[in-house]
Amino acid sequence: MTNPVAPSPHVIDLADVQKANGILRSLVTHTPLLENKILNERLGGRLLVKAECLQQTGAFKIRGAYWRIYNMSVEERKRGVISYSSGNHALGVARAAKLLGSHALIVMPEDAPCAKMQAVRDLGAEIVTYNRDRDHYDEVVAHLEQQTGRLHVPPSAHPQVLAGAGTLALELFEQVKERGVQLDAILIPCGGGGLAASTAIVAKALSPGSDVYAVEPELFDDTRRSLGAGVRLANPKGRRTICDAIMTPMPNAVTFPINLDLLSGGLVVSDDEVRAAMRFAFEHYKIITEPGAAVGIAAVLSGRIDIKDKMIATVVTGGNIDVERFLGLVAV
Repeated sequence: MTNPVAPSPHVIDLADVQKANGILRSLVTHTPLLENKILNERLGGRLLVKAECLQQTGAFKIRGAYWRIYNMSVEERKRGVISYSSGNHALGVARAAKLLGSHALIVMPEDAPCAKMQAVRDLGAEIVTYNRDRDHYDEVVAHLEQQTGRLHVPPSAHPQVLAGAGTLALELFEQVKERGVQLDAILIPCGGGGLAASTAIVAKALSPGSDVYAVEPELFDDTRRSLGAGVRLANPKGRRTICDAIMTPMPNAVTFPINLDLLSGGLVVSDDEVRAAMRFAFEHYKIITEPGAAVGIAAVLSGRIDIKDKMIATVVTGGNIDVERFLGLVAV
């Protein structure tokens, strides 16, 4: 299945991200940029890890969700919001809705981790499930949106969601500037492509010499393949990966034109390499990551990108994983 990409301007710019940051910086956690000097000597370069797994709700997604709902009117918030997500965006929307006096309905795949589903319910949101292989999540959302009158807060395909997500990149570059260094590359875990797109927009404005790469699990490399083809390509149905947070069916129509224009490429890692990266992050940075959040580290460790004599940053986008699953995945 292919989908053409219509030429269109970028839907946000640096000013939009800075506007969102003016509100979000007092709400979100200023997550650390981690570095291990002994490890850098071993790698032959410098690896900086933005630990967004320490963010509110355990992932970066609250940034875009809050900014989208914040910009709704009081009446719109009263109607409630709706979205779809395998977990992290669901948590962000549920938390943001609660903070802003709204209520969230989340469409989630029925095979989403139980711990994520329970956490979403604990934040007061309602869940409707769908089957990844049989149902189209966008059709489920559209039907419920029309039926309930709720406003949509998509994971990435909205300018305000992208602007909110872009505040992570803005924060990253502020931290890099404080160290007086220049990034050669930034590696972004990629599902729908929203964080990659917003990071690329911020990078183009603030550090045009820094390459931005999308990183995906090998069975869900729709962005990498789409970048090569110049059109949006879907993943075959029925595939699975341990990286549940970035198991998206295809790049969306809002973020892909930005990524096609600005990304330097796409990198792909295996599930085994992700497991090793999760263990590596725990051992060397003392953080717990969920699988999809560790793909950037996996790309460095597996040599998908050369770090020798370079400075590379990656974002650990989330840490929403229960203890039993984490231990099962990182066990040698």
